[in-house]
Amino acid sequence: MHGVGSERMASPLADDGVHLPVDLKKELAVTHYVSRLSSFFASRWGIIFAGAVIGVLAPLLVYWGNPKNMGICVACFERDIAGALGLHRAGVVQYIRPEIIGFVLGALLAALLFREFRARAGSAPIVRFALGVFAMIGALVFLGCPWRALLRLAGGDLNAILGLSGHVAGVALGAFFLRNGYNLGRAQRAPLIIGLVLPLAMIGLLLLAICTPEFGRDADGNPVGPIFESIKGPGALHPAIWVSLVVGMAVGVLAQRTRFCTMGAIRDVVLIRDIHLVSGVLALLAAAVVTNAVITGFTDEDLLKLGFADQSVAHDNHLWNFLGMALAGLCFALAGGCPGRQLFLSGEGDGDAAVFVLGMITGAGFAHNFNLASSPAGVSPYGPEAVVIGLVVAATIGFAAMDKAWLAAWWRRVLPRVKVAAADET
Repeated sequence: MHGVGSERMASPLADDGVHLPVDLKKELAVTHYVSRLSSFFASRWGIIFAGAVIGVLAPLLVYWGNPKNMGICVACFERDIAGALGLHRAGVVQYIRPEIIGFVLGALLAALLFREFRARAGSAPIVRFALGVFAMIGALVFLGCPWRALLRLAGGDLNAILGLSGHVAGVALGAFFLRNGYNLGRAQRAPLIIGLVLPLAMIGLLLLAICTPEFGRDADGNPVGPIFESIKGPGALHPAIWVSLVVGMAVGVLAQRTRFCTMGAIRDVVLIRDIHLVSGVLALLAAAVVTNAVITGFTDEDLLKLGFADQSVAHDNHLWNFLGMALAGLCFALAGGCPGRQLFLSGEGDGDAAVFVLGMITGAGFAHNFNLASSPAGVSPYGPEAVVIGLVVAATIGFAAMDKAWLAAWWRRVLPRVKVAAADET
């Protein structure tokens, strides 16, 4: 009897003598399988599967054309998009990266299929824009986002250890603010168009990448811009547009369903001792190591190089690798998601996440125009000052948005100690 009951519960279409219309049976079947998929993606194996798939696809993107240790880098790819739009003129990093477009559109597709698209906005957008700007500056001092830090480590770049350590430290500081009442306010339900702004902008970018219009003329009369494209350097290394777009959409679907987030993984461990998201991050790292080894062993590509020196698009200044990613991690924590997660949230209708993304793209323009971004030769002359300023600004935002009752209680505890110390000095 138990077996019969279980079998009937397993499928909404079990033959129990009730004759249902064909259309209703189809609808029930779709609902059943959507429910099963949702349950899988919400499970530990779901997040591990998503991380492993991303860990395989990123090295494959390198094999198909992307720069080494940069199969996926949200910060680097958004910097390239900023350059392609003329927001900076660093000629070696200008290209509309279809992976970023795919992240947003893939998340949009998943959110629509699983009925999770919800337009919302209004949670301190200008603060989120500023956090996006400084997150990008920190990432470009390190030369990568948390995604690339993991992929750099998977390729043997030990400088990534300093970057990941800084990321952990920055997120842990952000968790301190969260634990003590940090809040930028609740997002409010918004008109549909608010949630579609960034997805529509990404479709526009895709059309520009395909058509590459040239409206301007240089001094010699040759057509140029408004879309710029590198002819050498990292910006000139990429697969075919459709390959990058398809991979990006696949990642967008998986990450939207599993809530994959490199910042959230650390935040959850610090705040609630939960390792669900960490499982996905570790799966990404392990899968990337294995895929790099397979590609290196069976092709002419060498994707494994252990050490600190002479790594691809990286420098070995340990202090600023750490502090650059500490700034980025703090900004990601205060904004509620890593750079990839912000793109996925934008795809499911979050206007505030879209503002953060625009802040990162703007920050890339600032970083290169003001000579803040690092290069393989080392840290720029002004990058460290920008990181320090960013840490001060982000920490100020964290304190200012904390629960005032906690601050008052903290001050009441500290003030007597200050008075005692002053009395002892006199």
